[in-house]
Amino acid sequence: MAARDEAPPANDAHQHTPGPRQLTAAAGVFALLADPTRLQLVWLLARNEADVTALTAACGVARPAVSQHLAKLRLAGLVESRKDGRRSVYALTDGHLRRLVVEAISHADHQVTGEPWHD
Repeated sequence: MAARDEAPPANDAHQHTPGPRQLTAAAGVFALLADPTRLQLVWLLARNEADVTALTAACGVARPAVSQHLAKLRLAGLVESRKDGRRSVYALTDGHLRRLVVEAISHADHQVTGEPWHD
């Protein structure tokens, strides 16, 4: 993993109480991820970068909808794009979002399957 993806364990990450700006910013991330399609797009991008065509095929959502969701995520600074010839390739901007989404999906999986939780 790249150095920017490494972060301290959650219990050691922040020793101070977050202020209003941090809480508002975090709530904004959660609000964007509250949409199942955007959450799926971020989960897919947590696994590997991809272009709109690949993301559309993986999500089963119309291409214009995928493009609109990616635009919102990009404007929020959660994903970035780069040109590869004529196509735009999307990736997550950092490992924080990757870990957040993987943990959220793991949490949901335990809730849905009823399997015990392990830390």
